[in-house]
Amino acid sequence: MTSGVMPLARPAAYARRMSSAPPVGVLLRDWRQRRRLSQLDLALEAGVSTRHLSFVETGRARPSPEMVLHLADELEVPLRERNRLLLAAGYAPVYEERALDEPEMQPVHDAIQLVLDGHDPYPAITVDRGWALVAHNRAAGLLLEGLPDDLLAPPMNVLRASLHPDGLAPRIANLGQWKAHLLERLARQAAITGDPALRTLHAELAAYPAPEDEERGPASDVVVPLRLRTDDGELRFFSTVTTFGTPADITVEELSIESFFPADRETAERLRRAVG
Repeated sequence: MTSGVMPLARPAAYARRMSSAPPVGVLLRDWRQRRRLSQLDLALEAGVSTRHLSFVETGRARPSPEMVLHLADELEVPLRERNRLLLAAGYAPVYEERALDEPEMQPVHDAIQLVLDGHDPYPAITVDRGWALVAHNRAAGLLLEGLPDDLLAPPMNVLRASLHPDGLAPRIANLGQWKAHLLERLARQAAITGDPALRTLHAELAAYPAPEDEERGPASDVVVPLRLRTDDGELRFFSTVTTFGTPADITVEELSIESFFPADRETAERLRRAVG
């Protein structure tokens, strides 16, 4: 990662792009409002004066790169968007975005594989920010069997494959409940990241058919289950999500590992037999 923050050179192409981009103050105000903070709230949390923050948001004061990153940290702005804030303020981005197969990413790649393999015989997948499948273990391959090629083609979107009428949807016994759960997660992620692509994906998935008045599940459920019909009987899962702590790379920050656990003994036994 580049050390320090240096002013960005302004070639003609860059100047044209920046002329149409929102000013950094507007972007910071949008993030503050997205986090439902007043100027006073943010000023107190960031340890700056409300007057200075107001000047930054209205464009009367140009924030230093350190101030941009400080405010972004208080607002929990994703790394990708922190680079955008720096560019809007006229500074170079500081967070790199490496491909997972680059040499520097080998420890990350190895850690992901270790978690995935260690979760067998239960399914586990790794997805990026847009829910494209990055990796999966052997057990997850069982869930993908029988899906059409167009849904499996890279980059495979796991939410689309789950809720599409030609995907897993016909096999999900509690489709209405599961769809509502996934849409809630996606809406929350879109709000946190401000990613318009996630809002577009949400609109697409919301249009897929599913029961809307389905029961929310028995009172004994402590988490929303995934109930999947198979030739060997119904499989029941709940899931956990793992992310990397203190990421300094955009790719690393946007990766998450979803691990599915059996919600009953029958599911555990079926998976052990199938993967074994």
